[in-house]
Amino acid sequence: MMSGLRSLYPEIEPFEHGTLDVGDGHVVYWERAGTRGAKPAVFLHGGPGGGIAPAHRRLFDPERYDVLLFDQRGCGRSTPHASLEANTTWHLVADIERLRTMMGVGKWQVFGGSWGSTLALAYAETHPERVSELVLRGVYLLTRAELSWYYQFGVSEIFPDKWERFLAPIPAAERSDMMAAYHRRLTGTDRAAQIAAAKAWSLWEGETITLLPEPATSDRFGEDDFALAFARIENHFFMNGGWLEDGQLLRDARRLAGIPGVIVHGRYDMPCPAKNAWELAKAWPDAALHLVEGAGHAYSQPGILHHLIEATDRFADRP
Repeated sequence: MMSGLRSLYPEIEPFEHGTLDVGDGHVVYWERAGTRGAKPAVFLHGGPGGGIAPAHRRLFDPERYDVLLFDQRGCGRSTPHASLEANTTWHLVADIERLRTMMGVGKWQVFGGSWGSTLALAYAETHPERVSELVLRGVYLLTRAELSWYYQFGVSEIFPDKWERFLAPIPAAERSDMMAAYHRRLTGTDRAAQIAAAKAWSLWEGETITLLPEPATSDRFGEDDFALAFARIENHFFMNGGWLEDGQLLRDARRLAGIPGVIVHGRYDMPCPAKNAWELAKAWPDAALHLVEGAGHAYSQPGILHHLIEATDRFADRP
């Protein structure tokens, strides 16, 4: 491993936290970390349905940033748990705006990885005037091709052992559409089948996002509560194509003109093929692309983490 790689800032507790009633029966948990009144940023977690973790606060210099992190609808400490009602990309984009208004800032840095990059792009293309910079990791454009690659044929060829476990809860007759087969179980009334499907769905992701096995990353995906919210919400979003037109985020990348950005993507990112980061960087000349060799998808991969910390440091003193 090359020396001089940047890593997470020291552990930090939020200086403020609370909940926000965003309507539709949803209450969103939020927290702020760093220094009140410093450079504002918002952290968008992955999944959908992944929730925030304490380590996410450590991606930013606490002396130079005031970071708002929140659990998106239905996951983490937001309630109701694992709810799919009124839970779409556009509900979440509106929630981000509510949180910005609550924080009292005119614009902020938007940081998102994986599904968080999808949501960051949807938000920035809708409200470009509210975004000071974009930091994206593991770019996911949520196209039909990407969904098919991960849930039908593609990654199945790279991880045949793990794919077999993903297939296991689904009878052979239903395997021609794995997302739909899982959807039936994740939204069904059989609680045991729901939990079994949720764990299989979640572990497929947890065990394919790192270049080498990383139990510290993947074990969380097998926990009942986490898996249920993660699998139900993610499958719900993906069954609906994120409520996006196919190719919309790349098509509308012109709306990002003038917003400085950094894109960090692992060469061997399985869920999110590097081609999408490459195409986005071509469509958005204000962004610097770092294609990281010897890295998968997770932000914990050393080369990826290095470039993410470099990016937040680089933008920290930008007005």
